Amino acid sequence: MAGAAGAELGLSLSSLGDAANAKVQAEMKIKTKAKAAARDFEAMFLNTVFQNMFTGIDGDGPFGGSGALKVWRSLLTDQYAKAFAKAGGIGIAADVYHELLRQQGVSAS
Repeated sequence: MAGAAGAELGLSLSSLGDAANAKVQAEMKIKTKAKAAARDFEAMFLNTVFQNMFTGIDGDGPFGGSGALKVWRSLLTDQYAKAFAKAGGIGIAADVYHELLRQQGVSAS
């Protein structure tokens, strides 16, 4: 009788451990997605800044003067923005990340 109660207790403790493990895994998944979304948001913001920075600049060379200027320049600014965001950006991603986690009810630590 005591052995059966002990087995049931062990089983219920095991299920509690599984539930806690599932919760940790779910939080890690949320954090991973939030970090990617925050980095993408910062890259999008930086892309807009870079596009505005290059507006009105014409010239010679591969990115100036031709009809394809807008296409090539948009590709260039997109790559600049992604590179800046990946390297740490200007600090927007950290704030967006913490806000996304707060909205999900997940602590950042």
